[in-house]
Amino acid sequence: EWRLVESGGGLVQRGGSLRLSCAASGFRFTDHYIYWVRQPPGKGLEWVSRISEDGLVTAYSDSVRGRFTLSRDNAKNTVYLQMDGLKPEDTAVYYCVTNVDSPPVSQGTQVTVSS
Repeated sequence: EWRLVESGGGLVQRGGSLRLSCAASGFRFTDHYIYWVRQPPGKGLEWVSRISEDGLVTAYSDSVRGRFTLSRDNAKNTVYLQMDGLKPEDTAVYYCVTNVDSPPVSQGTQVTVSS
């Protein structure tokens, strides 16, 4: 079964850090880019970051570039999103996906940043 499970969210103060994890199973992990998207309260999904199959190429949205770092461990079928310098506007449910053209089917992980 194709599965992605996010974890690592929580409540932090402005300027704090969190590391999100995305554990994959049920498919050939190394064949896929992995994307993070997020949904702020009352808003639509927005793309956050992506990482290539080999982990060598990453890209970030303007709103998180310089604060978030995406990496992957293909031996563990896991992607990590290190989030530093968190801001209240980063508050959202975060999802990892293999296809940004389809809505997430996983549970996501809640990130709340207080001011």
